[in-house]
Amino acid sequence: MTLLVVAATELELARLPDHAATRRVVCGVGPVEAALATARALAEELPAAILHIGVAGARREAGIGVGSLVVGREAVYEDLLTGWSPTTVLADPGLLDAARAALGQDVPVVSIGTTGTVGGGRACPVEAMEGFAVLRAAELAGVPAVEVRAVSNLVEDDRADWRIEEALDALAQALPALVDSISAAMSPPP
Repeated sequence: MTLLVVAATELELARLPDHAATRRVVCGVGPVEAALATARALAEELPAAILHIGVAGARREAGIGVGSLVVGREAVYEDLLTGWSPTTVLADPGLLDAARAALGQDVPVVSIGTTGTVGGGRACPVEAMEGFAVLRAAELAGVPAVEVRAVSNLVEDDRADWRIEEALDALAQALPALVDSISAAMSPPP
């Protein structure tokens, strides 16, 4: 049973530990690239689950500090306002529990907004650019998925103040336990 680990950039996947049951996909930046790359990966080989990882921005009022990890309870597509298409995908409950078990019960579990523009989100405490696309592709394929992000900046910060390396370090430290916990959650009971 394979765990597909998806991230926008090679930097976000670079420190993913080697694990016999994982496959990596660099999906590209933004919702369109993420949807296409994830759908292609799902068509090539249907995994048991998807773990979507990366960096993100948090809203100042959310009180989530730079370097913190968050788990997405849902991915919300904040660019689509028509009401004609889905705009929310829930994380798989079992994978959500596995992520919390690996990261600690006090890890923030939040709505993560997906937007094609930095600072373009409106309502979610955390925003990124790919989560909804990855989780929606998984949902359409019937594959459980969860999103885990490391906060690299406050949405209101100037880009010069982003601390991407600090966020990548936090993500790298969490990945071994996260992959092990999610892999265990994918395994059928004995």
